Amino acid sequence: MTTPRISVVVPAYNNARTLAETLRSVLDQQVEDLELIVADHASADDTWEVMQAFDPDPRVTLLRTEGGGGAVRNWNRVTDAATGAYVKLVCGDDVLRPGVLARQARLLEETGAVLTASKRDIVDASGKVVMGGWGLTGLGRAMSGADALRRTVRAGRNLLGEPASVMMRREALAAAGGWHEDFSYFIDLASYARVLVGGGFTPDLEVGATFRMSDGQWSVALVDAQTAEARRFSAWLRAEHPDIVSEADRRMGDIRAGLMAQARRVSYRVLKRRMG
Repeated sequence: MTTPRISVVVPAYNNARTLAETLRSVLDQQVEDLELIVADHASADDTWEVMQAFDPDPRVTLLRTEGGGGAVRNWNRVTDAATGAYVKLVCGDDVLRPGVLARQARLLEETGAVLTASKRDIVDASGKVVMGGWGLTGLGRAMSGADALRRTVRAGRNLLGEPASVMMRREALAAAGGWHEDFSYFIDLASYARVLVGGGFTPDLEVGATFRMSDGQWSVALVDAQTAEARRFSAWLRAEHPDIVSEADRRMGDIRAGLMAQARRVSYRVLKRRMG
């Protein structure tokens, strides 16, 4: 196969139940210059066996990643194997909407931006939409990466969304150091930040992906941990780039992160019965 233009990378871990749908949603995209790289991170279920059904497709590369190292180990494993000009990471239980790959690659080509992000639907374990058309609040137009980051910090949450919503220039991600290993819940946003400081952002205003919430993600303990990490992220970005994030930006973000945590606790009590 000639060098692809678009690389979709899937770090799989215990995704036997959902992985086939994820991979089909990638391979069914109407793009010719595509590669799909999937790595099983020492799963305890049948993830590796599910992957074998896709091995005959010449666009597909199957890998194995040794256990340990957390999610970031497998995220960097699949991304380091990519060769396309543009890269999108899709977790093994998320799904791409038709047309998203071609549309986002075109946006990056036409605008020269380093990163684009789409809206997404948040779905429960059965695939029913919990929150539709989520994301990109305040990011509805092309802007500098610095401006997009400043708005994200002030919001106190990830406005760009999970990786399935995002496409980046692969060389920009590599130059930024790959996926950031110092964050647990903000691996994605911290990595976007390192890319965006060097270029522009352009939005994809359509719904490009679905993000599946599991029962383990709907807990008060997790909300508290994510809120603490949101504040650590804003402090880190403020320290790294005081020319982009002011102290007032950081403080506003911390306040809004706390308010968002309260709203999530209420939502979780209502929605948790739909998960699992």
